[in-house]
Amino acid sequence: MSDSTNATRTKRDAEEQLGVAAELRPRHVAIIMDGNGRWASRQDLPRVMGHRRGVTSVRRTVEECTRLDIAQLTLFCLSSENWKRPQDELDFLMHLLEQYMIEERDTIMRQNVSVQVIGRRDGIPARVLAEMDKTIELSADNTGTRLCLAINYGGRAELVDAVRVIAGKVETGEMTRSDITENSITEHLYTAGMPDPDLLVRTAGEMRVSNFLLWQISYTELWVTDRCWPDFTEPCLHEAITAYANRDRRFGGLNQ
Repeated sequence: MSDSTNATRTKRDAEEQLGVAAELRPRHVAIIMDGNGRWASRQDLPRVMGHRRGVTSVRRTVEECTRLDIAQLTLFCLSSENWKRPQDELDFLMHLLEQYMIEERDTIMRQNVSVQVIGRRDGIPARVLAEMDKTIELSADNTGTRLCLAINYGGRAELVDAVRVIAGKVETGEMTRSDITENSITEHLYTAGMPDPDLLVRTAGEMRVSNFLLWQISYTELWVTDRCWPDFTEPCLHEAITAYANRDRRFGGLNQ
């Protein structure tokens, strides 16, 4: 049996399990992957083992999004506030990120996934940046699901960086004050050219957005699960998508 036949059958199986018509699914799913440390503590394991187990959840979530033709998946991998954590934990996170970029590269190419990264590059080791940039470059022409990784990312920092660029353009005459609109601000964010998330998933039961995509989630549907990220499975993703499909999205207006 050919790879294309297997892929078609796998995609059909996933759609049947989901039971949500393609037009009702979110185009863009964003996830705050929370609870790795808590999961490890409950298993009497070191915190870093929760992060390692979390990579498995990343792998299966990316694969399921490709099977369901989700146009974009954005994962909150490392917050700009996470640098406050112990150095050994940060070192392990950098190792996992480098390892992911190397070990998942063939799978990313086979699944036609394009990888992008948003966030500030400072503080990330050069070796990690090199592997990250290699994966981004190799997958640039892929036409399937876009996998956007938020690394050293903060929503307020993103807005500050956008304002600085816009202010510089006003100073040089490239833009005027009247050119500053919602659209022009959007075009200067890290996510320029990406659709806003339709669905934001948060694991581990926390009821906050934690400085994630503050501008972009103005009309995003939120879905929270008590499951920690290492326990997030395909049925969890299906549950979130089904909940989204049953929401009445009015964007400030009224449905007739």
